[in-house]
Amino acid sequence: MTRARPLPLPVVVTALLLSLLAVSLVLLLRGGAGGAGFLAGYAGAWTVFGAAVVALRRVHRRHVVPLLLAGAVAVTATGLVAAPRTSTDSFRYAWDGRVQAAGVSPYDHAPADPALAGLRDDWLFPGPEACGRGGADLAPLDAGGCTRINRPAVHTIYPPVAEGWFLLVHGLSPEGARHKGLQAGAALLSLAVTGLLIGVLRRRGDPRRAALWAWCPAVPVEAVDNAHVDVLAVLLSVGALALVARRRHLAGGALLGLAVAAKLLPAVLLPGALSGVRRPRAVVAVTLSAAATVALAYLPYVLLSDGSVLGYLGGYAREEGYDDAGTGGRYALLRLVLPDAWALPAALLGMAAVSVTVWWRGDPERPWHGALSTVGTAFLLLTPGYSWYALLLVALVALDGRWQWLGVALAGAVAYLAGPVTGPVGGTVAYGAAAAVAAAQPLIAWVRQVLGLVSKRVRNQREKVAREEKPSRPAISVRGRPEPPT
Repeated sequence: MTRARPLPLPVVVTALLLSLLAVSLVLLLRGGAGGAGFLAGYAGAWTVFGAAVVALRRVHRRHVVPLLLAGAVAVTATGLVAAPRTSTDSFRYAWDGRVQAAGVSPYDHAPADPALAGLRDDWLFPGPEACGRGGADLAPLDAGGCTRINRPAVHTIYPPVAEGWFLLVHGLSPEGARHKGLQAGAALLSLAVTGLLIGVLRRRGDPRRAALWAWCPAVPVEAVDNAHVDVLAVLLSVGALALVARRRHLAGGALLGLAVAAKLLPAVLLPGALSGVRRPRAVVAVTLSAAATVALAYLPYVLLSDGSVLGYLGGYAREEGYDDAGTGGRYALLRLVLPDAWALPAALLGMAAVSVTVWWRGDPERPWHGALSTVGTAFLLLTPGYSWYALLLVALVALDGRWQWLGVALAGAVAYLAGPVTGPVGGTVAYGAAAAVAAAQPLIAWVRQVLGLVSKRVRNQREKVAREEKPSRPAISVRGRPEPPT
């Protein structure tokens, strides 16, 4: 009987760190901490995550994929242990799915509309006793009572592919599943992203970078526990970039259009998808297929809705201060050096410059490199106040490997969780630190390149001087005697 070989030490160390990460996430999500307290525990989980990713570098290649998958399942599953902790968006998702199942367009009625009173239940619309106790997750209704749905007096903001996802989850969820159906669906999407990342990265050499998504605490917290629909957009976006990298521009553009019709934010990926693409035919294939897909996704809702399918999009932009920099924490870094009135034009100009550079000088073999630059720049220029937006950025970091951009995801968490205590200052400091970290590596690489060129030039100059100062030997005649000087 042969004895089983013990696992190599790097595998054991990485597995122990992953176990510690899973335990810390369970304690965080099952605990009662909120705001700054939750942020402290979240930062601790990120620290363990970083240690696990570093430990994975020493794991032999044959153990990497099994460890990646096992860790992904364990970390993702932690998001299922509690009801949504830091966001109420999933309650709107559940309501939109229920409304559509009843044959009503979600763009026509706000949740508070009495016309939909027949669809209400005690979960989304608690009774007077629960409303009397109040709570941070309860919004009052004008006609009396309350609801767990945020912004109940406005129409939905979500695009059509997201609405289709809400309807699908509602149809597949058993009676009384409540938030569990959305969380389980989000967990499956998160694992699908992990599998797709491993597939893409294995074809290019080493799949270790997939851990930057698979084990990232943002995935169980934002994608699974809070069940944000952003994870659906992430899956479609990664698939789109993978297809474009293989020169399948039409299919890649169509997937990108589906991603945009799920969350809008992936529209910023277009310059990255066109990285280094100069042929007009390929450019048209990506852009037109993406635009046509978005239009086709909206078409059924346009035909079925009486109101605008844009819903509360314009109101949300105003509410968040994207149209007026002086009203909130947006454009925080730009406002440190520019007047408020200049912030929006400066952000648009900056995004245009980065987009053109990525398109013209990008690498068509690695469209995610340029996509990460455009998305990361957009976050630093706009400084959004919601942490789950950065799920797309985390996936791009996993594809590209520039880990320093993960600081932007942490900055979003600081702005969201600590904002009620620190105000805009906390988010500004966090995004400023993230910008410094993101800029440090290319700056260091540039300095090293310059110093290398200078060193090479000095060395060449010294060798030239040494050759000129070295005395020349007298010429030797055929007979071995020195030739007389001429």
